[in-house]
Amino acid sequence: MNMAALKACSALVSGANRGLGLEMVKQLLEALFRSLGLYTAQDVNGLNLLVNNATVLPQKTMLTATVEDMQNTFNTNVIGALFVIREYLPYLRTAAKASGKPGMSCDKAAVINISTDSASMSFMPVLKEPFPFFPYSISKAGLNMLIIYTARDLKVDEILCISIHPGWVRRDMGGASIDARESVEGMLGVIGSLTEKQNGGFLDYTGETIPW
Repeated sequence: MNMAALKACSALVSGANRGLGLEMVKQLLEALFRSLGLYTAQDVNGLNLLVNNATVLPQKTMLTATVEDMQNTFNTNVIGALFVIREYLPYLRTAAKASGKPGMSCDKAAVINISTDSASMSFMPVLKEPFPFFPYSISKAGLNMLIIYTARDLKVDEILCISIHPGWVRRDMGGASIDARESVEGMLGVIGSLTEKQNGGFLDYTGETIPW
């Protein structure tokens, strides 16, 4: 893993009790144990990297999803992400101002939303029918729109914002080709190389741009 560019001294990963979130914390600690701090809102003076990873994934189709399935998925995957960003925005702004660096990077201040390629409207025609993760896919499309607004509104603060697809990871989605460690290695490599050119973008764990 090439994480030479990733030097964030403080990071917060939501949904870090298992899966990709837990693996991301492990790899951040492995690479940055001398400089990385994982803090609560009461302890953080400045936050360089905020990763919205918390996700719910009901296995329902368009025809089987209930009102509760849709509401619960949007509450966690979209509304939860919005309010996590708003809660930690003062700390992101503090880190951005304190960096003394021009431009944008994850070392300065960044919001990373974990999305999925199945949220891409261009990707939809190739998906399995009926798609078994309907509420998840629809909610992640909303999450992508959230990052577009967030990138626009936080540009003045020089806070970098992107959505990233972690790949189809074994154990979480089924029928996948990569494991959590490979996914996180790729994502951290991409995150570490981000500049203002990618602000408001939608990338995958290899750095390729995904169409909206």
